[in-house]
Amino acid sequence: MNTATQTIALVTGATRGIGLETVRQLAQAGVHTLLAGRKRDVAVAEALKLQAEGLPVEAIQLDVGDAASIAAAVQTVTERHGRLDILVNNAGILLDDIKLAPSAQTLQTWRETFDTNVFAVIAVTQAFLPLITASPAGRIVNVSSILGSLTLHSQPGSPIYGFAVPAYNASKSAVNAWTVQLAYELREGTTKVNTVHPGYVKTDMNGGEGEIEISEGARSSVGMALIGADGPNGSFTYLGEVLPW
Repeated sequence: MNTATQTIALVTGATRGIGLETVRQLAQAGVHTLLAGRKRDVAVAEALKLQAEGLPVEAIQLDVGDAASIAAAVQTVTERHGRLDILVNNAGILLDDIKLAPSAQTLQTWRETFDTNVFAVIAVTQAFLPLITASPAGRIVNVSSILGSLTLHSQPGSPIYGFAVPAYNASKSAVNAWTVQLAYELREGTTKVNTVHPGYVKTDMNGGEGEIEISEGARSSVGMALIGADGPNGSFTYLGEVLPW
């Protein structure tokens, strides 16, 4: 497999929904895209479907909550490609019970949510960072949510005012904060780190109750992954529109 002249991307949580569509759109743009999934057989099955469409997609096993799995994925990418140009941290969960008040959500819900939505994002990014900074133009895209906006949660009349899935909301606020910190650290190099809101997308996570289709929901991640040297660093956007922290 000779990918020396191709852009290499990896998308986590990519066996369904927004992650899978992100893989498709990146591959359609000519990017050699690694479809990462917790279960290897599922990742392979989805990658084969996209390969049958003529798209440059490769399956890789990656459980973002497992340190050994992350290390194995890094080794695989190192051996096959020697670098990683784009990392899209897409994997995430929503466990809040919408019938419960914020103070009634269980501590287990908070811990499991942060383990996947925050700590796994940090762990995966730290592990792949040497490969990303080896790229002449590394890009890290963290999939957040408008629900991570403290400004909008505090603003009566905003579209999310009073929308109480607190563990999920707070985890996305933390992702935004992590993005800002890492972007500052890497500001002098060619690597750019940004966070995006995909929109209110019809996915399994919300029982299909979103407002836009999955194809639209992937556009923010794909657009930010493909920004040029003059693109933003440390931003929080939706389809290029800056969102309030």
